[in-house]
Amino acid sequence: MSRNTARARTGPDRASLYDEITNKIITELEAGRVPWVQPWGTAAAKAPLAMPKNAASGRQYSGINVLILWGSVIEHGFPAQNWLTFRQTLSLGANVRKGEHGTTVVYADRFVPDDEKKRSQETGEEAQAIPFLKRFTVFNLVQCEGLPADLAMIAPPPEPGLIEPTVETLIKATAIDFRIGGNRAFYAPTEDYVQVPPPQAYFEPINWHRTALHELGHASGHHSRLNRDLSGSFGSKKYAFEELRR
Repeated sequence: MSRNTARARTGPDRASLYDEITNKIITELEAGRVPWVQPWGTAAAKAPLAMPKNAASGRQYSGINVLILWGSVIEHGFPAQNWLTFRQTLSLGANVRKGEHGTTVVYADRFVPDDEKKRSQETGEEAQAIPFLKRFTVFNLVQCEGLPADLAMIAPPPEPGLIEPTVETLIKATAIDFRIGGNRAFYAPTEDYVQVPPPQAYFEPINWHRTALHELGHASGHHSRLNRDLSGSFGSKKYAFEELRR
């Protein structure tokens, strides 16, 4: 592969990734999702302010990845600063929980193509290294299950007294996969789970209960339960009809 070819392959992709990461950081800053800014009306970060690290290798992430991972911890309310790739999770005999979405980080380095090494040997000139930027996806430990005991993370429970006992009992009785975390409330029909922000993220406790039961109402329409049509996208008639049912 020639130097020009290598640059053609790495240049545009690298520029595109730079733009993507830059826009991501700007979005995080505008949303106040940085460790030194208090996130209002969202789940506060439960993880200690520390350097993110790879749980398998023990190596700390550096550069722009630190901001990316800190932002993800704040956004999703993760309780840990430790991360794994999908393959690393499998190598540990564990797996990423169904329906979880990873965080994109980057790896930058340089390499010398074989033809450049040959040219350098023939001319006596210094070989020119070509920079590259590679993206990969990592998952917070709390997004994984089946991890070894020394790595397993259990999401901290909501503060005592914030969830009415009768509502908590009802949620458990439904046997629906009910997750607490992040800053969005939704029901995912394909993966069949409900997720709502933690109670402490709500200005009024009653609104957490309303939200939780509303999303559970949508989950009742799954094909294994009442088998309603949940295919409507936001703003569609099917979506509106499903919302009216709730």
